[in-house]
Amino acid sequence: MKINADFDKRVMVHSDELDWITSPTAGVDRRMLDRIGDEVARATTIVRYAKDSKFPAHVHTGGEEFIVLDGVFQDEHGDFPVGSYIRNPPTTRHAPGSDDGCTIFVKLWQYDMDDRTQIMIDMNKNTSVDAAGRDGVSVMPLFSDADETVTMETWDARASVDIDLPQGGEFLVLDGGFSEGGDDLRRHSWLRLPIGSKLSAVAGSDGAKVWIKTGHLPHARAPKG
Repeated sequence: MKINADFDKRVMVHSDELDWITSPTAGVDRRMLDRIGDEVARATTIVRYAKDSKFPAHVHTGGEEFIVLDGVFQDEHGDFPVGSYIRNPPTTRHAPGSDDGCTIFVKLWQYDMDDRTQIMIDMNKNTSVDAAGRDGVSVMPLFSDADETVTMETWDARASVDIDLPQGGEFLVLDGGFSEGGDDLRRHSWLRLPIGSKLSAVAGSDGAKVWIKTGHLPHARAPKG
């Protein structure tokens, strides 16, 4: 299966306009944003857990990165409310679910296979700092290594935001919205810009909170097996 698999193209998706697709686990549905592969896939997905749904215990051979968008996600490591940012590197194992239901944004098979750094951040409790030389923008660092940088940025109402993307970039609207490239992005809209591009955005009247990942697109690959 291939969905938005050409990383040389700009892609913008309003995730709330996609149909929910059932997964092999009862009560777990998906909206697929990009994908290379079938059940074992390099994938970017919105996943919805129904009340009392559980996913079988499994190992993340290729790693997993996710943000809780609604509800409370749970596994043996704890309860993760809206705004939780989690990185489970290759070889980690868990049995996820949700007692009351939840929705997450999740990326699979997009790690350096030697990465063993596990991260659990509640973005509601972390502090953002003003971005030097960027009026109306504050930044919360989430993760950085030689291959990628992950942040959550807060953009003031009507702020103009320009970001050079020599290695490409990916953006998920967590709250508010912004306009870019002729599109008006809203809560949970997703944007991927190719290598060598530039983000030229204007935040909406309510500002925006945006999850941003840069530097990773040159390493995009399909999982083996």
